[in-house]
Amino acid sequence: MRRAIALSRLCPPSPGAYSVGAVLVDGAGMELAYGYSREGDPSVHAEESALAKLAPGDDRLRGATLYSTLEPCSERRSRPDPCARLVIAAGVRRVVIAWREPALFVAACTGVAELRAAGIEVVELARLAGEARKANAHLWTAGPGS
Repeated sequence: MRRAIALSRLCPPSPGAYSVGAVLVDGAGMELAYGYSREGDPSVHAEESALAKLAPGDDRLRGATLYSTLEPCSERRSRPDPCARLVIAAGVRRVVIAWREPALFVAACTGVAELRAAGIEVVELARLAGEARKANAHLWTAGPGS
């Protein structure tokens, strides 16, 4: 998770999107891929970016863990598939998050519930939530007209 938090600091700040880092690791803990919000594309999400670096159907995904600094999104405006759906389709079996998506852009994110309903183990590391939120301070400190 510390690597994902470091990646979230690389995100170009956006007034309308979270800064998120994500890391995919195999069953032995070796990094398979990483991603962060707006990495090379102003609309890309961290989980989406990490998954795109592996071939669809890569067998390593079936035993992989995804570490994401924020709950995978359950809806989005910029792409047809939210990150929770991408994670499920990829076959990832375990997701570890630092914090759940607050109701800033989406009234009620259901990413964790969707992942669990698909049989994916979800672990929340609440003790790291504050550290993961720091990359998003710009969302709460911007003044009117910023």
